[in-house]
Amino acid sequence: MWAYEKKLQYPIKIKNTNAQLAKFIASQYGGPDGELGASLRYLSQRFTMPDNVTKGILNDIGTEELAHLEMIGSIIYQLTRNLTADEAKAQGFGDYYVDHNTAVYPVNASGVPFTASYVQSKADVIADLTEDLAAEQKARATYDNILRLCDDPDVKDPIKFLREREIVHFQRFGEALTRIQDGIMDKRTFYMNK
Repeated sequence: MWAYEKKLQYPIKIKNTNAQLAKFIASQYGGPDGELGASLRYLSQRFTMPDNVTKGILNDIGTEELAHLEMIGSIIYQLTRNLTADEAKAQGFGDYYVDHNTAVYPVNASGVPFTASYVQSKADVIADLTEDLAAEQKARATYDNILRLCDDPDVKDPIKFLREREIVHFQRFGEALTRIQDGIMDKRTFYMNK
């Protein structure tokens, strides 16, 4: 069980709206390498992890990804607040606006809705942790791309924070994989020496 603190992990205070940027950032809300998929992936994989330490790592990171989903949703909301239909059209946000107005909805930057096929879970600890390492690097790369497209410091600061957390998650998954592989090697050595 965990306690929910009613504040964002990093403050989001965006002064200027920018629907085009919101459309790009939506990919980290509902895209293939976004926060929704990451949270579901890790919270699903934790059940088949072989020990409580590794389960705890996936649980911790999975719940943090939910906090990141909340941050991305806040960014999208603040970038599109009070957006008119004409502004949506002029800023390349018209197709999204038609279906969702300014509601935060899980899609990628191209407008394709979130799908559970983004979530991998194999019940093979090595495959799952390797997938998690790759997922964190893909999320980091997506944040890098967003940063290249963004010139608003109110948006860049929280995106940089989220990018750094992807690196920390990558490191934690690497530690978990090493822990598991060392345990497997110890068992193999034990059985080979009998």
